[in-house]
Amino acid sequence: MEADGGSSSGAVESKAGFVLGNVAEVVEKILTFVPTKAVFRLASVCRLWRNCARRVQRTRQKTTWLSASGSSRYEEHVLLRAMEEGLENVFLLPQTVLLMVDNENFSGHHSSFRHKKARRCLPEDESDVVDRLRRLLPGNCDVLCVVTPGIVLTPSDPSCRVPREFMEGEAGFSLLFPAMEGVHIRPFHFCKKSLSNSALEKAGLAGNPDLKVVLLFGYDAYKTGAARFLNQLLKPLGRSNVLIAGGHVERVFPQQRDCCSPGSFGVVGLTLSGPRIQGASVLLDQEVSTPAAAEVTIRRLKAVGIPESNAFGFMFACVARGHNHYNGQHNVEADVFHKLFPGIPLFGFFGNGEIGCDRIVKENYTLSQTDANGLQHGYTTVMSLVHLG
Repeated sequence: MEADGGSSSGAVESKAGFVLGNVAEVVEKILTFVPTKAVFRLASVCRLWRNCARRVQRTRQKTTWLSASGSSRYEEHVLLRAMEEGLENVFLLPQTVLLMVDNENFSGHHSSFRHKKARRCLPEDESDVVDRLRRLLPGNCDVLCVVTPGIVLTPSDPSCRVPREFMEGEAGFSLLFPAMEGVHIRPFHFCKKSLSNSALEKAGLAGNPDLKVVLLFGYDAYKTGAARFLNQLLKPLGRSNVLIAGGHVERVFPQQRDCCSPGSFGVVGLTLSGPRIQGASVLLDQEVSTPAAAEVTIRRLKAVGIPESNAFGFMFACVARGHNHYNGQHNVEADVFHKLFPGIPLFGFFGNGEIGCDRIVKENYTLSQTDANGLQHGYTTVMSLVHLG
């Protein structure tokens, strides 16, 4: 009996081995349930598995995110620890990553985080974070990180996807964009030395008929010449058929050390190009100061009819808003967005000035055009919805 049982078990194993070594459909089905990092490890099994892994990976085109809040148990920012753990379980290969973290608790030098927490981190410490991110992410991945006074994020835990506003405390998120068919995402970084027509074309900001969305973040905007510099970039964008959203932040990295003087002003951001991309934004001005008024304004995004599949919300608000602006009520604007768009995650920050306007970029028309001054605001919130097609 034991011999027969052993023989039967061996036959089953032999059949299973044959299927796993020869039937691509079965292997591909199995790999669809495996996170990306594990898929790459399994791709080394044999040529069949390598080819199946490549085909499976090409189908993973849905953007995802990792977010974290609360005090970290470790000496580094809570987001970095969340990324180290979360990237093991994501089902995509990041090609572009947008990170936002709070200024108060973020320190570039994670090994000295606790005793440096109360003071602003030094610029040279940023190299430690960049090295850390490079070890976590693919080597050819474009990484853009902005440091802001406050953070708006949607938890990455599937059991609780209600967006939250953090005007204080440790918080951050990373948006992970894979290579997507029909969608081209390019980072850009300009300082007064590098802004030129050729640089704009290279970044996809000029001569690009498929450009649909520009996420734009300025830094050190209070310095002499920064306003004139920003107008050079915003002037042509204001007249274009493009959705512009963003604001002014505390710091960005990595910066282009070969062209930027220490402490110089500049802008960073992402261009999103593709014929199927759609977007819309509304401006909550200073007079919008109650939940009801906020809902009336944000509901205009709902009326546009932007597809809600494969979509993200962006909220760029002034540091003077939040609960301070709504008579002590917390999470007002994020809650209104979630009420109207319960299935769409929301991300953004509280910053030092907002960039954007009421605008629709849908199919073959745009509403509305404005000048560079009409794109810059204070004491407002720019609330945007972007559909990636």
